[in-house]
Amino acid sequence: MANIRSAEKQRRQAEKRNERNRAGKSRLRNALKKTRSSIAGGDADTKELATGFSEIDKAAKRGIIKKNTASRYKGRLAAASKRAGGAAK
Repeated sequence: MANIRSAEKQRRQAEKRNERNRAGKSRLRNALKKTRSSIAGGDADTKELATGFSEIDKAAKRGIIKKNTASRYKGRLAAASKRAGGAAK
């Protein structure tokens, strides 16, 4: 337990950040699962792919994942969509 006020404030801020990051990471994972399942199911439409790309970009912008990680995710989704016969952005 923190004895100093600034340490207590830092602990509170860290809890808020952790909760926000956890929620964002979960949102990203769910979007990726939904996009991948639509690609695997043969429903690789542009709308679903665009939604996945959007969630990836938002997570990168908010610092939940790094820029290169976002780029890798998007590249792999696009390649999977192309293999499945869908339209990649």
